[in-house]
Formats: sequence, structure tokens, C-alpha cells
Amino acid sequence: MMDKGFNWMAGGPQGSGVDTAANIFGRACGYGGLYVYGRREYHSNIKGLHSYFHLRILSNEVSANVNDVDMLAAFDAETVVRHISEIVPKGGIIVDQNQLDIKILEIPTLPPEFKLIFQDFLKENGIGDRLADLLEYARNKGIYVFEVPYIELLKQIASKLGIEKLSKITQIINVLTIGISFGLLRYNICLVKKAVKDIFGEKPKIVEMNLFTLEIAYEYAKDNFSKDFNDRIPIGTVNEERIFLSGNQAVAIGKVLGGCRVQTYYPITPAADESEYIEAHEILPTKNPGVEAGVVVLQTEDEIAAINMASGAALTGARASTSTSGPGFSLMVEGLSWAGNNEVPVVITYYQRGAPSTGLPTRHGQDDLRFAIHAGHGEFPRIVLASGDIRECFYDAVNAFNYAERFQLPVIHLIDKALANSSQTFPVFDVSKVKIHRGEILDEKMLGGIEYKRFAFTESGISPRVLLGTKNGVHWYTGDEHNEYGHISEEPHNRTRMIEKRMKKLEAVEREVPISEKINFLGEQNAKNMIVSWGSPKGAIVEALNELSREGYSLGFLQVRMVHPLPREHVKEILERAERIIDVELNYSGQLGGIITEKTGVSMDFQIVKYNGRPMTTTEVYNALKLVLEGKAPKRQVLTYGA
Repeated sequence: MMDKGFNWMAGGPQGSGVDTAANIFGRACGYGGLYVYGRREYHSNIKGLHSYFHLRILSNEVSANVNDVDMLAAFDAETVVRHISEIVPKGGIIVDQNQLDIKILEIPTLPPEFKLIFQDFLKENGIGDRLADLLEYARNKGIYVFEVPYIELLKQIASKLGIEKLSKITQIINVLTIGISFGLLRYNICLVKKAVKDIFGEKPKIVEMNLFTLEIAYEYAKDNFSKDFNDRIPIGTVNEERIFLSGNQAVAIGKVLGGCRVQTYYPITPAADESEYIEAHEILPTKNPGVEAGVVVLQTEDEIAAINMASGAALTGARASTSTSGPGFSLMVEGLSWAGNNEVPVVITYYQRGAPSTGLPTRHGQDDLRFAIHAGHGEFPRIVLASGDIRECFYDAVNAFNYAERFQLPVIHLIDKALANSSQTFPVFDVSKVKIHRGEILDEKMLGGIEYKRFAFTESGISPRVLLGTKNGVHWYTGDEHNEYGHISEEPHNRTRMIEKRMKKLEAVEREVPISEKINFLGEQNAKNMIVSWGSPKGAIVEALNELSREGYSLGFLQVRMVHPLPREHVKEILERAERIIDVELNYSGQLGGIITEKTGVSMDFQIVKYNGRPMTTTEVYNALKLVLEGKAPKRQVLTYGA
């Protein structure tokens, strides 16, 4: 059976410290030699509605979540109601003793749509209307319920710290539940204390208060609850340096290491986290003593300004990028076309989320593949690169700049909310793999005695580039069609040659970029059953594939990383070997599957899709694939797990 590890979830109102709790828990597990994968879910309001963080902990590297919850740390009654069905038998719920009499359907933050469904659940199972009744149902299912007097413990903490008003420390319920959790698990409290110090390190008084809270809660759990949860967390070992990063952070670090020196953005979820992370670390030491490097981070008045400002910076020679999500990218499209027309090496990091329109601002979506490939008026070359996991986010952030400058075109680095807001433990990235390729740039000496043509016709379509301000390198940029110098031209012969020149770059990309940077293949080379996918489903697919392969099924997985230009001959060769092709995507229509059919003539036999705003889990991908392999699946399965 697949090792699901230990699954811990914290949940509570938005703004109650759920993210902080999860970061402390994840770090503490990491310090104990364990690997962690965490998924963050939150509402689009600023404060009050339900948010949660699911952490999966294993002794080996983990790349996706499962449906199960082994321990639920509930900050409020709604968390219990929302997640009761996810808790496994012999799992546990940490709940506030003072909330047992709350009437479930009167919880004000529960949406009416959810109440209708949950009301039927209560009737079907003969459950009363109070939280206590729901917890009794859980006990009958073999779930441990740990009733904790949150308020009494807070009073004890306030008294010890000399705090008169209890309202001033209610926010530490998050650390209180961490203390209870690790006390139940009998986990090494020294590792938890280290995590608390690292999270609040620059605030000594906050550190002191949270350490005291941790100790009170930890001892309360040990003194008042049995040892049912002892040794639930696996034992880990550390023989390497590791990091715990979110997708946003991995992209940010990759950009800076890849030479990004200008980042522009207009705040939008979930892209803004990346720019804010760069901004918090924009002055960096180098290997040379006393020498620092910097990144200029600019918050613009809108997304139109963001892409145009990044294009301007790129023309001066700075590696420049902008980050956005669907609505922001929609506004950027005219600027993207300008960059395509002028062969600007600009990078757009595109974080997909629930759509259309404002859609689900803080939820997951993988619906924008075709938009990223085709956005813009007219035809011009661009590269669309899709990362499948957080490690790839880091390396692809570097490669995006290399492709942009080498081929002189816009590069869209396509990610999604599931990767942006998930966190994972890794061995430290191998920076020796980071190489900088700037393409052909002419300097002042090279320009001496020649007539410079910025858009000179060449066999590859790539013209030698000169940075703005270079002596002897006078040239022009315009939104209109232009000749080799950059002057406006409407002549039909020039127009034909200039379009063909630009589009030749896609042939150069197909010819010169190694296939190992365009696709990944895992599993059996000549498998009867071939999975095809892109982006964040990768982690769940890989785990499900490994388990099904151990069960004796013949499976392969083709992950497409460069979705445009699609490496169609390689894709076709791999897929034509299979008896069944299974398209797994987080959108309604199976966009990559459709593109593959358009480009290769190879059709998808089965679709496994999801579009409810939540990422795929290993559990549901495994179950869906198993139905296909057993001949019990319809042509199209729609996955629906998620709260």
C-alpha cells in the first residue's frame, strides 16, 4: 500500500494565523529530518472566512497531498464541520471545549450552498444540530476527539505574562494548537521551539510569548490525553542540507539567481507574493567580499504599465520580468504584442487561478493554456514554459531568461495557484546547474565601422542585439511594422519577410533547445497505458503511477514542459506506442490533449479532469487511473475532492 505518511491540517478564520501555524509545524518536522508537502487554501476576503493548510509528512520526499487527515487542529467550530469527512479512523480532532454547544447550521460564515448539502448529511446520519453531536458521530467512526479548554489556557498564559485583556492574545490559539498537536505526538519540543524562534526571530517579545504558549499546551496534552498518538510521525534522517519553500519563493530565488535585475508588478493574487518576496530580499551579498547585487522591484499603476516597463528595462540590457495572474495578463496583451513585434526578451510569470473574469481569486485553476499560447493580436513567436513542481519552478525561472535573450522573444512562464501556494521540503537546489546564456549582443567595438540594423534578416530569424545607449548602435522601436533599422514600413515585400523572420525563431527553438528541457518521461518506456499532462498535477500523477506500477500495471507518464512550441514529433512518437492515452488536466476541456490532437493527429482515449478550484490529490488520481486500468471508467471522469 502507498505510504500516505502523517497528515496534519490546521484550519480557522482567515487572519487567525493558519499559515503561521503550518509553517511552524512544517519547519519543526523538517528539523527532525522529515519531508513535508503543504497545501494552502484561503478565501478571497481579507479576514473572517474559512482557511486551512494541509501538511503531509513522510521520511522520503513527498510531492502531493492525499485526501486523508490524521490530525485536525481546529481553531473554530467551522473547521470541524468543513473537514469532518476527511479525518481517517484512529485520526484525531483538536477542538475548543467551549464551542461544543454551537449549532452547526447557525455558524454565520458557512455559505448557504454548503449548509444545504451538510443539512442532508446530518439527516442521513442521524446527527443532531450541535457541534457536540457531530463530534460524537466522529467518535463512533473511531476518531479521537481531544477537547481542549482554549480560553482557560489563554487565561493561564495571560496571567503568567501579565496581560490584562484576553483579547490581546487570542491570536496565539494557532501556537496553542501546535503545542497540543506535538504534545499528543510526543515529538521533540526542542525542534518545535527552534521553528518558533525562526518564524518570529526578529520579535523577541513575540518569541517569548509563543514559546511559553507552546510549552503550556505541550504539557497539557501530555498530562491530560493518552498516548494514542505516540510515534505517529515517521522517523527522519538528515544527511544533506534542505530547504522548505513555496512555489512563489522558488520562482523568486530562481529569478534572482538567473540574473533578474528588474521586476515589475501590479498586486494580484497569487502572483504578488513572488514580487513581495523579491522585494524583501532585493539587496543581496555576492561571492566578492563587500560587493552587493540588487534587484529593482517596481509596483506599477496597472498591469499595462508593468509589462511595458519590463520591456523597456529588457531593451537596456537588464534581465527583466513581470508577474501576474489571469485578469492582469488580459490587460498585458497589447504590451505583449508590442514586445513580440519588437523582439523584446521579456519574461512574464503567469500564475493561473480560477477563471473566467475574477473567477476564484484565491483558488486553483489551470484553464489558461490556450490563452497563454494565443494571446495577442496577430502572430508572433513566444515560448510558453509550464513548470510541474516547485523544483522545476526554480530552474525554469532561470531558463525563461535564457530562452528570452537567446531567441529574442517574450517567454511566458506558466504556473498555477496550486504550485504558488504549496510548500515543500527539498535537498538544497544544485546551483551548479544554473547557467546564464545571454545570446548574441554587440558592444561598441563590434559596431565600429558597420551600419547597424537591429532587425537584420538572418537565416535563424535572430538578429544581433544592441543594448539601448550603446555607442554606434543607433536603432528604432515602434509599434508599427518596420524595416531592418526599425523604421516604419508598410511595403508588402518587407512585411512578408519580417513576419517570416520572426516566426523562424520557433524553428530555432525546436532545433536548438534539448528535448530534456521540453518534456519529462517517467515510468515504462513502452507502456500500454500512457498518461499525458502538464503543470501541477505532476506530483499526484507520479505518486499514483509509482503505486500502480508496483501493482503490476504497465504505465508511462509524458509531462509536457514546453507547451509552445510543442515538441510534436517527440510527443507523437511516445504516444503512438501506447494502447491507451489518458489525459489528466485541471481544466474542463482538456486543453493540452486538444492541442496535441491538433498538432499530431493523436487522440486522447480517456480524460481525467478537475475544475472545482482545488488541486488534484494522489488519492483521487490513483482511484481514477485504477478505474481506467480495470476497464471500469467512462471516457471522461470529473474529480471533485476538496473543501
